[in-house]
Amino acid sequence: MASAVIGSLGAPLITAVAEAYGVSLAASQWTLTIALLAGSVATPVLGRLGSGSRRRTVVLTVLGVEVVGSLLTVIPLPFALLLLGRAAQGSGLGLVVLMMAVARDHLDEQRAARTIALLSVASTAGIGIGYPLSGILTDQFGVRAAYGLGLVVTVAALVAAVFMLPHAPTRPPTTTRPDGPTPASTSTRSDVRGAPASTSTRFDVRGVVLLAIALPALLLVIGETRLWQHHAGLAVVILVAALLVLFGWAVLEARTEHPLVDVRLLRHPAVAAANVVMLVGGVGMYLLFSLITRYVQTPTAAGYGFGLSTFEAGLVLVPFSVLGFVAGRLVPGWREWLGARLLLGASTSVVLAAFVLFAVARAQLVLPIVAIGVLGFGVGAFSAAMPAVILAVTPAAETASAMSVNAVVRSVGFSTGSALGGLILAAHTTGTFPTESGFTTAAWIGAAATTGTLLIITLLPLKPR
Repeated sequence: MASAVIGSLGAPLITAVAEAYGVSLAASQWTLTIALLAGSVATPVLGRLGSGSRRRTVVLTVLGVEVVGSLLTVIPLPFALLLLGRAAQGSGLGLVVLMMAVARDHLDEQRAARTIALLSVASTAGIGIGYPLSGILTDQFGVRAAYGLGLVVTVAALVAAVFMLPHAPTRPPTTTRPDGPTPASTSTRSDVRGAPASTSTRFDVRGVVLLAIALPALLLVIGETRLWQHHAGLAVVILVAALLVLFGWAVLEARTEHPLVDVRLLRHPAVAAANVVMLVGGVGMYLLFSLITRYVQTPTAAGYGFGLSTFEAGLVLVPFSVLGFVAGRLVPGWREWLGARLLLGASTSVVLAAFVLFAVARAQLVLPIVAIGVLGFGVGAFSAAMPAVILAVTPAAETASAMSVNAVVRSVGFSTGSALGGLILAAHTTGTFPTESGFTTAAWIGAAATTGTLLIITLLPLKPR
């Protein structure tokens, strides 16, 4: 819940922050961007730090950092310190993968599967709770009251962790192979080449530095719609450079004795396929999410839209959250008799249906609301089904690390979907607002991308051995 609330304290508050601090909207946008960038780097780092016996210490430390960051957003301070506070808050977005590891270690198989599915859905579905709450708090009491919500939730999470979070169990030695873990005859875990596994106390500083360069650069260039509009050549250069650094990082991780992320796990066909599906599927999911939220807030003077306020637009997202949560509860029970491929395919088909509905029918407000509700169910089912594919072939000790990679892949997909929507609408803008045909075009392009995701699910080896 803390991750969901912190994530929702970005987009709805951009205008209010600009007014309260006397900065431009472009500067205010960084209150969202810096939290997401901090989370993208922190997620794999926390996945590694929290993979061993230090997990409880790591969780409590990061929650403490989040509380301090939340205080910086609430206390009247210069804008630079607000950004510092938002970065500190964003560092806690990676804690979700550590909670998945806790569930896998301390619950029986069935309850662990349900809990991990809900954790995978929570940060996305929680948007429908955080957006309207932050909107109404801002409208009634000012932007610092909305940030106060983040402080309350992070303090509650810290208190809960202090009193209830268990220590990580002591693991028997295992050997990590491409097809899963097997007992090892030595006293330490080792990988397929005999090197000690990454649960060692050593920390891959070089991997962190390269990742801290590559990931923010990649996410920033993907999300900078104006850069692609006006300086496409420069955008391509930055994108290629970021991808090259990321490739270099992956090569380094594969050759490092104690890597930040054990990329060798990606050699398993099911894990690699699941991350490809997450990347492509994430593009379509967030594209439709951004289209609907922008459409309902467009003033009626543009000839379409409904001119909803931030708070009202937040209420439109409630069906997205509720149905996403429902899907997260239902999917683990369906997994045994449907299987990973059919479950991911069915959830992707639901997302495709939401695209088609929005593309052909949105004249009355109830229609976009229905479309985003259908989207929420599809996203919830998809997010809940994904961990089972990865964890079925991942050693328990690598739960947090493997899921952190998937979380980063999802962030890249979501950022690409948001940027793609912005570029398509910008291409259909002649005045202040894009033409309505721009939304139709974007919806059908998203439907095509989602159809591509279905094809990938059909062809790639998602079924674990």
